[in-house]
Amino acid sequence: MAKVTHTSKACSVNPLKMSAPIGAALAFMGLENCLPTLHGSQGCTSFGLVVFVRHFREMIPMQTTAMSEVTTILGGMDNIEQTIVNIWKRNQPSILGIASTGLTETKGDDVDAYLKLIAQKHPELADMHILYVSTPDYVGAFQDGWSKAVLKIVQHFAQPANIRHARRVNVLAGSHLTPGDLQEIRDIIELFGLEAVMLPDISGSLDGHIPEDFTPTTLGGTTLEQLNTLGAARANIAIGEQMRPAAQLLEEKTGVAYRLFDRLTGLSASDAFIQHLSELSGLPVPLKLRRQRSQCQDAMLDAHFYTGGKTVAIGAEPDLLWAYGQFLLEMGCDLRAVTTTQSAILEQLPIYEVLIGDLEDLEQRAQDCDLLLTHAHGRQMAERLHLPFMRIGIPVFDRIGAAHKVTVGYRGTRDLAFELANTFLAETHEPAPDTWYAQPPADTPSQACQCGPTGGCHSNESPIESQVQWSTPAMN
Repeated sequence: MAKVTHTSKACSVNPLKMSAPIGAALAFMGLENCLPTLHGSQGCTSFGLVVFVRHFREMIPMQTTAMSEVTTILGGMDNIEQTIVNIWKRNQPSILGIASTGLTETKGDDVDAYLKLIAQKHPELADMHILYVSTPDYVGAFQDGWSKAVLKIVQHFAQPANIRHARRVNVLAGSHLTPGDLQEIRDIIELFGLEAVMLPDISGSLDGHIPEDFTPTTLGGTTLEQLNTLGAARANIAIGEQMRPAAQLLEEKTGVAYRLFDRLTGLSASDAFIQHLSELSGLPVPLKLRRQRSQCQDAMLDAHFYTGGKTVAIGAEPDLLWAYGQFLLEMGCDLRAVTTTQSAILEQLPIYEVLIGDLEDLEQRAQDCDLLLTHAHGRQMAERLHLPFMRIGIPVFDRIGAAHKVTVGYRGTRDLAFELANTFLAETHEPAPDTWYAQPPADTPSQACQCGPTGGCHSNESPIESQVQWSTPAMN
């Protein structure tokens, strides 16, 4: 059981976390024809926009209520009303997702009351679903905002269904999963003849496809029809501890039972997921997955020779830390862990301590480690400490393809094992001609030529030959 501690510093130095409003905005991006909006200053939205554009390298739809100094003091109802009306006139999204920021939360705007008054004043907005979630920057972190947004989506749309689809499964996906992860999960579920409804589904909106036409809203994601029929599923699957509140609420509102998987990275975690799908479908595990499992076992066997006994420093959101951390422990590594926010699952990590801190804290703990894992803002730290560096989480802006990285299921686990082992292999010293022979003992004088690299008095001999005393067989 890990001891969860908080940093005692008066300020955050080189922050590790991203704020809750950004997490909520990304969750809303997993809904089709949705327009995420931050209730705050233009700078708040610009920051999030830049982060997502650099990470996903895609067009990111985000709007702002553009609060100024005056409107912040007097109240933001007029800004919210103008923003909502303009968005409806110009874009007509099916869903408008609004997340608050630290600016408006400090003022204390009663946005829920504002929205009721605006709805009464503008009946034409009845065809647009408006979702508001409270996400002050100074409370929680990225995955907390995501969790609150998904909870709000479930609260708004979920309702009991008279008829259930025997093959439909709802999947509540955590913020630590990439679009590539979600597509892999969907593919695995479909191998059992089941239909997966992902919520939120950023694999449909941020998977890097090129649309046929320009749209100012999200390019894909969970559809409105799927949201309205969440109660028609046979089962609910939640991935990540952050999804537990939404899964519990979905079960309460629809009567559909849920099962939570804390991770899908690792052999045992993938086994549990596959076994659950087999039980739901009543079908045996497909030969394709059996083959992938065998490949995963072989990869872990090959990789553990290079990962065993290594010390790894990792800084990530709690659920991402849990998924990678548990797999690293299974591969024989020791962990030094720093995370961003509180989570009930952190105490279950079988290490001494998990610190809720920043990148400065992580750097102090990574001094004598063999590998560093965190997002792209850790690259300078890795350079200062001369450590190999694996980029995980958000943002990753100095590499392309981060959205397509897969670390779930047998294939994702296999590829992650290879990546870890190859990272350590790349740091292995390669013998050179002047280092592959045995050096003489320290207490004996060296027999090597002292005349320079060309050999000097032994210029016709190689550096190796000049150190070897060849024995001549005695003549009878």
